[in-house]
Parts: sequence; structure tokens; C-alpha cells
Amino acid sequence: MNDLTAGILARLHGEGGYLSGEQLCREFGITRSAIWKHIRQLRDTGCRIEAAPGSGYRLLMLSGSPVPAEVALFLKTGFFGRVVYYREETASTNLLAKQLAAEGVPEGSVVTADFQSAGRGRLGRSWVSPAGQNLYFSVILRPLVASYRVPQITLLVAAAIHRALLDAIPGIDAQIKWPNDILIGGKKLCGVLCEMQADPDTTHFVVAGIGINVSQSRFAPDLQDRATSLYRETGIHVCRPELLAGVLNRFEELYLQWLGEESLGFILPHLERHSLLQGREVIVEQLNRRIAGTVLGIASGGELLLGIADGTELKITSGEASLGSTYTTNL
Repeated sequence: MNDLTAGILARLHGEGGYLSGEQLCREFGITRSAIWKHIRQLRDTGCRIEAAPGSGYRLLMLSGSPVPAEVALFLKTGFFGRVVYYREETASTNLLAKQLAAEGVPEGSVVTADFQSAGRGRLGRSWVSPAGQNLYFSVILRPLVASYRVPQITLLVAAAIHRALLDAIPGIDAQIKWPNDILIGGKKLCGVLCEMQADPDTTHFVVAGIGINVSQSRFAPDLQDRATSLYRETGIHVCRPELLAGVLNRFEELYLQWLGEESLGFILPHLERHSLLQGREVIVEQLNRRIAGTVLGIASGGELLLGIADGTELKITSGEASLGSTYTTNL
């Protein structure tokens, strides 16, 4: 979609009602025939546009695809999402984002795709990515902070997504599972995968990859009891470009605040209030050990605070936490 077509879409979306062809001609400096060609292009992308003799054109429905022109309609950011690389299909948005970041694209650039052929979660797990149903996107960051603070970005992203979900569906009972998942009813709705390129003293870039199950109604048998979507939980068809923009709006706000802080302290109340694990007995699986204890909270550095049987309090910097000895949400 070229800039002129996107401009006409934005004008129709902003108007809400009918816009005459004559008015569009004046505003965009083109002929009625040219306006009609752009309307036809928008219809070809999936937008529903009504044409009424004597009244003009009216946008009835967006395509719902996370294309730049539709995401831009809902953005309130200064730089997050102002550059969007959209692909109908890619192996992984994180992989493409890392390539673009290495080439020097600006901070806040976003890579999004309608389908991932090789989507990934943490620890090399696959992320099932059917076309036309969910959100798969990655945000490129260049944080000028000490390297030890970079892992905090995962929780920052989780908080931003959670707030965006509440904006989209007020009252939704979503919970944050340290360090990177959002669940509803114990089933995974969303995952975050942050990857970075760094030297010992310098972080060149961070790519925050996000997958949100939006409209998916069916899951493979091995995921039926472990995964869910916004539609399955609420019956609401959430507009994907609007939700993507909502996450970016919330993320930029938190990111800019975090850059001016020394820790995650400013967002801890939200993280703990909506934590799946808060006050519960868990088992944390690490590379070569398992630690059982009760979750006491989250430290200002993003570590999980775990109280173990001998009264010791541990700060867990990494690992996979599950409730009790059998409950797991690892996908």
C-alpha cells in the first residue's frame, strides 16, 4: 500500500461517515478516477468500503491485518511503530528484526508478519503461528543502559502487553507469569522472547519478540489444555492492528520511563498485582538444578523472590517456574 492509498484510508477512518469523492479529490489533489483506483486497492486488501451515489465513500471495516497503514491509525507513539516492516510470511519476526537491527534501522522499528513458518519461543521451543489469526511482531530497541539492566526488558514488555489487553478488553482476567508469559485460566495467551547483540560493555540492540493469540479458535491436540486466545476466552474478535498499536503505545510509555529509572521499581506494583505466581508454591527449573519454594514477589531488578523451606530468600535470575510439582505452562 503506497502513501497516498494509506492517506485515503486514514482520512476515511478519521471521518467515520461519508466523504464525497469531490472532497477527497480536493484534499489529495487527484482525479475522481484516481480516487476510485485507490478505493479499489483498499478493497482488494480486505477493507470494506461503501460507495453511495450522492454521498461518497464510507469505511465500514478495516482488513484487520497488521499492515503499517492500519497499525498507524491507532498509534499514539513518538517513535515506536513509526517504521513497520510487514511480511505476509516470514520464518521468524525476531530473525528478520535482528537482521534489520544489524543494518542500522532506527529504534522503535517493528517487524510484523501474518504467518511465521518457524516461530520460536524461549529455550528453542516452537511457537505455532497460523496465518490470519494472531499477532507476531518484534520491536527493535537500542537502550543506553548498563548491560545488567537489559534482561528487565522482558518484564517491561509483559507489563505493556497486559495493560494493552486491559485497554482492549476491560476486566479481562489475564495474569503475568514470570518472566515472559501472559495466561488466562492457566493457559498461555502470549509469550515474549527478547534477544540481544552485545559486547561485554555495550548493548548494540535488543529485539523484543511478541506472540499474542488473538482470534485462533482451534489448537493442536497437544496444545488444547495449554494454550488459548482472546476469542476463545471472551468471544470478542479483537482488531489485530489496533491491539498491536495498543501494545506499542503502552510499551513506549513504559520504556521511556524505565530509561530514566534505576530499576523496575515503578512497575512492580502492577507486575505483582497481576502475577500468576505471587504467594504460591512453585518449582523453578534451571539448567542443572530444581528449586522449590514460595514466591514472595519480584525484585526491583526483575528477579523472582523465592522463599525456601529453610527460611532463606533467594533471587532467581533465570529459569522456568511451574506451580507445584505437576502444573506447568511451558510451551
